[in-house]
Amino acid sequence: MPEQRETRGRLLAALTKNQLERLSHIDFKLYFLGELRRADVVDRFGTGPAGATRDIALYRELAAENLELDQATKAYRPTPDFVPLFEHQPQRVLTALSQGFGEGIGVQLQPMLRCEFPAELSLPKMSVLAPITRAINRGKAVRLGYTSIDSGKTERELVPLALVDIGTRWHVRAFDRRHREFRDFVFTRMDSPEVLDDSPVAKEETVEHDVQWSRIIELVLVPHPKHTRPEVVRMDYDMPDGKLQVKVRAANAGYILRRWNVDCSPDHHLEGPEFALWLPDPLALYGASNAHLAPGYEDPRSTKKIKAF
Repeated sequence: MPEQRETRGRLLAALTKNQLERLSHIDFKLYFLGELRRADVVDRFGTGPAGATRDIALYRELAAENLELDQATKAYRPTPDFVPLFEHQPQRVLTALSQGFGEGIGVQLQPMLRCEFPAELSLPKMSVLAPITRAINRGKAVRLGYTSIDSGKTERELVPLALVDIGTRWHVRAFDRRHREFRDFVFTRMDSPEVLDDSPVAKEETVEHDVQWSRIIELVLVPHPKHTRPEVVRMDYDMPDGKLQVKVRAANAGYILRRWNVDCSPDHHLEGPEFALWLPDPLALYGASNAHLAPGYEDPRSTKKIKAF
């Protein structure tokens, strides 16, 4: 078997990117949907029937033990000995199954299986998103109107650095020229962003100088001590040794821990079934700019307790 894997590896390395994508799609259909037809390759990649036949023949050459033809339906099925030819990333698989591949122009995405997921209540307008993403990609600044809770509507010059999804909304991490610091700006509060092609970006405005973004915090999470079934928590989060180790950016730590409903109180006093995890060492969040957003977090520099969201 090691020789077979080595030979297969050499054959895959010799294929083009397009060939690998088509073979990966064949692998995906067999593995997750349990059937493959020539039309699946034709519809997905726009190839002719002859090309789809060649792709399936190539897949069979590489992994003949993975599929067999069902003569009744003229569809290929995975065999009991099926082993995926490619490594499929869970997030990409779930996105494809629940939303489709997104091929076509102006076509609404269709799920491959019955699937239900929360609707997005807050999405950026494309006319706002596009200038921001262009600025990030080209390393440029933008000018825009921005409405904040503290200051109301003002004109800002920002140097956008990265997009961030915190579960309930999208925002952009950016250098704010007005306050001379790195901050988070919500897309839905932006108005008419314009890329400033003639405004040079200084070194101190770049992502390399954003300490909060560059700092990586290592967190160790455990089942909440008050959870009635800690063994279920260990199963849910694949933590056979009772610990879940994750790495997050300091700039996003508070958002992420709130999204995960992690009790960050030092005495694990938050109660409720939503709190399946506990952060035993809240000092790991020390210095993170938005640590106060984490449920139950108490600033060690203050005697005043901060209530959970």
